[in-house]
Amino acid sequence: MTDGRAAWARSYYRNTTGDELRSVPTLMGPGGRTDETHCAVESQDEPGGCETPHRSSCGGPDEYVAVAECTGGRVPDGTAEEAPLLLRSGSNPAPSAAG
Repeated sequence: MTDGRAAWARSYYRNTTGDELRSVPTLMGPGGRTDETHCAVESQDEPGGCETPHRSSCGGPDEYVAVAECTGGRVPDGTAEEAPLLLRSGSNPAPSAAG
């Protein structure tokens, strides 16, 4: 997402699993800049969202890539690293001026 000179990543979700999940949107930009946010995804039928902080952009939209991952909640021993990856989705390229 962009607005003026700001850039950020946003993910939307609907969690009807009955379990808490985690959403991790990541925005990767020029010069190796990366912003990542971790959000709890409550079990509910209403859609929710999660986004990275809005940062001053340092390049055009075509220089950014966004990835969102949804993982299972914490495993029984409490370590987030062992939670299963359920979904990974990447951004679409920005539309060109030619259409």
